[in-house]
Amino acid sequence: MVSTGDRSAKIRTYNYPQGRVTEHRISMTKYNLQATMSGDLQEFIDELQFAENAEKLKEGQS
Repeated sequence: MVSTGDRSAKIRTYNYPQGRVTEHRISMTKYNLQATMSGDLQEFIDELQFAENAEKLKEGQS
């Protein structure tokens, strides 16, 4: 997967004053916190799946 597995590693940060969500595993930031908190996670899911697939392809070529 995209993560190192370290339990102290950040996965996601929610910054309420700035209305920002950062997904640290793929370095993705969105400025629509309200939609994210309402369940609109598809963009994060798509990017995480893309990163995981790219990593699997890279491992297969080694």
